[in-house]
Amino acid sequence: MFAPYICARMYRTRVPVLAQLFLPKIICRPNTNGKKKVFLTFDDGPTPETTPFILSTLKEYELKATFFCVGENVKIYPELYTQILAEGHFTGNHTFNHLKGWQTPDKTYLENVHQCEEFVSSQLFRPPYGKMTLGQYNLLKDKFKLIYWDVLPPDYDISASSEKCLEIVKKKTRPGSILVFHDNLKAKNKLTTLLPLTLDFLLVENYDIQPVTNNIEK
Repeated sequence: MFAPYICARMYRTRVPVLAQLFLPKIICRPNTNGKKKVFLTFDDGPTPETTPFILSTLKEYELKATFFCVGENVKIYPELYTQILAEGHFTGNHTFNHLKGWQTPDKTYLENVHQCEEFVSSQLFRPPYGKMTLGQYNLLKDKFKLIYWDVLPPDYDISASSEKCLEIVKKKTRPGSILVFHDNLKAKNKLTTLLPLTLDFLLVENYDIQPVTNNIEK
């Protein structure tokens, strides 16, 4: 039942240490052996409002990323999912209906994850909101690599500015950070500014920007 949470405008941008202790198989910040490597991820897509912009920006910068996809969105927009894969990006399971684990019975949650598998073939899983019960964790930890994050700017919050999000990225990013942005309508307007500025910052700071793949380890 341990997971990061968001409350009012107090943003928890990293997964609490306590959660990592009780859920030892979650991956928040892989060991990069001192190399300035970071991992770029996007949650909740694909969406026609936001995915095309993300893909065109990544193509412009010649970068690859990992998209944690909601199965229902893949079912509705299969052409966007196909484009993600065709352009060399990676995908992960984000449940079929973007379920909040704390509010969902374990059996129902597992069935929803399996339903997403019908549309998203991946060994990577990220729980929506970062929330899983201990039972859900135990059901999933041996089948999937459980990918959390190290830097979470509040691009999903319409009250947070792009400048605030970028400030968090600049302050919190470190070697091994998994960064997560959102491929959804709420984040669309901020991403048009935030994503290019983030990529510019990371490249100026000489970070090697990579996707999360099945080979990732703690």
